[in-house]
Amino acid sequence: MAAVLTRRGWMIGSGALAGTAALSLAGCASYGGFSLTEVVRHLLQASANRAFDRLLAPGGFYDDQMARLALPEQLGNRGGMLQQLLTGPLFKDRLARAFNDMAERAAYRAAPAVTEAIRGIGVRDALALVRGRPDEATNYLRGEMSGRLIDVMFPEFGNLLHATSDPLVGQALQVATGVDVNAIANDLARQADDAIWRAIGREEAEIRRDPRSTRDPLLERAFGGG
Repeated sequence: MAAVLTRRGWMIGSGALAGTAALSLAGCASYGGFSLTEVVRHLLQASANRAFDRLLAPGGFYDDQMARLALPEQLGNRGGMLQQLLTGPLFKDRLARAFNDMAERAAYRAAPAVTEAIRGIGVRDALALVRGRPDEATNYLRGEMSGRLIDVMFPEFGNLLHATSDPLVGQALQVATGVDVNAIANDLARQADDAIWRAIGREEAEIRRDPRSTRDPLLERAFGGG
C-alpha cells in the first residue's frame, strides 16, 4: 500500500477539489452561480487523476490497448541479428513489456507537470470547453502544454535505457549496432505522450457522461449529475 500511495502522491485529493467548488475567480465567466474556469480545472484534474491512477498501476500501459507503447521503429526497421530476434513473438512481447514498464516510470515524472499546468491554465472561452466535445478540455490543455510532457519524459527514458538491468533490453540495444539510444528514448516519449493524453481524454468523456461518479458537487452541477 505504501508504494501505491507514493506513486499517487502528486494528485490533488477529492476533498481539496470539492472544497473549492464554491469559489469563483475574479474576471472568470460564471454560469448558474459557479465559475466555469473552475469547472474546467476540476474536470481536467479529475480526468488526469483517474488517467494516471490507471497508467501508474502495474501493467498500466501494457494492459491498456489504448495506452500500450509499440516497439520503437528504430528497432523494428533494423536488419540482421536484431531482425531475427524480433521475429520471435515471445521475444517481441517481453521486450514490449519492458518498454511499457519504463513508460510507467516516465509517466510518474509527467504527472506533476500536468497538475501544475491545470492549476495555472488560462481559459479564454470556458463555456466552449464545458459545452464542447467529450475530450474538448483535454485537447485544449494538450495544446497549451505544447509538447511539455515529451520534454519531461525524454530524459527519463534515456536514463532508463542507458541504465537498464533488463537483459532483453540490453540484448536488443547491444545487437542493434548503430542505433541511437536517444532516438529510441524520443520515440518512446512521444508514444507515451500520446497515450497519456488519450487516457485523460477518455476519462474526461466518462466524467461528462457520469459526473456523479466524481463526487464533486461542482462537476455534478455543471454536467447535470445533481
